[in-house]
Amino acid sequence: MKIEEAIKQKTFKSPYNKAVVNLLYTQSYLVTHQSKLFKPYELSPEQYNVLRILRGHYPDPITVSSIQDRMLNKMSNASRLVEKLKLKGFAERKECPTDRRQVDITITQKGLALLELLDEEIKNFNDRVINLSEEEVNQLNDLLDKLRG
Repeated sequence: MKIEEAIKQKTFKSPYNKAVVNLLYTQSYLVTHQSKLFKPYELSPEQYNVLRILRGHYPDPITVSSIQDRMLNKMSNASRLVEKLKLKGFAERKECPTDRRQVDITITQKGLALLELLDEEIKNFNDRVINLSEEEVNQLNDLLDKLRG
């Protein structure tokens, strides 16, 4: 569906304005559909992002500030997300042995099992929602990288 139809707007001030609106609308579309995928697991897209970061560092711990640096949504509160994951048994917090002011975060076996369960669903979701050929996806990725400079 064209962006004009989706938001019921006939014209844009410029192709650049249209591109920004299109990117924002598409981001919202993807997050909405991702949220539905995660809902049965009582997980938000941001919590999923933190779990993936933790899995990427497993078995080594990572600090909350390092998690924040790697998050897709820089406005998310990494400390709050980690606490929610801890309460669900998906992450652990431990005092850093070398710096008592620092807290180390690790993913639990329960968190790893959840991600393993979700891996196939996410792959299917990505394949279904990105209605492009592999060549088009590569081009899109290159253009998005270029857009961010």
